[in-house]
Amino acid sequence: MRISVSSDMDEPVARSLVTELRDRGHEVVPYGALNPGDDPQWAVCSQAAAREVAAGTADQAVVCCWTGTGASIAANKVPGVRAALCTDAYTADGARRWNDANALALSLRLTSEPLLKEILDAWFAAAPSEDIEDRENVARVDRLDVGRNTS
Repeated sequence: MRISVSSDMDEPVARSLVTELRDRGHEVVPYGALNPGDDPQWAVCSQAAAREVAAGTADQAVVCCWTGTGASIAANKVPGVRAALCTDAYTADGARRWNDANALALSLRLTSEPLLKEILDAWFAAAPSEDIEDRENVARVDRLDVGRNTS
């Protein structure tokens, strides 16, 4: 799987994220502080990673900033991206399962290496729900991207 990864800071957990994804067999495309010469501002690098998902050139994205909030907000401004800020494995599982999230947002401050592995395990193990109500909710969110009525 091709995964675009961004971080606004070159923190140990961000480097561990890239290593962990590569060790799991994923192709990683780094942005921001993870790619020398890139603009490391969270709004810029998160949007760049999210655009890869929207364009179909990446299967998923992982966006990081100190709290994870700014990265998730910036990624969610890209039409077609459903970024979820996950601070634990249960939330990561639910984000994939019920929300069909295609971008994972992480806090550089809160995420330890063991927690990172748990979150990634849950993220990659979960599949989007086939439940009609869940699919309808995801479709409503998708319609928000194009400004259509969501009722």
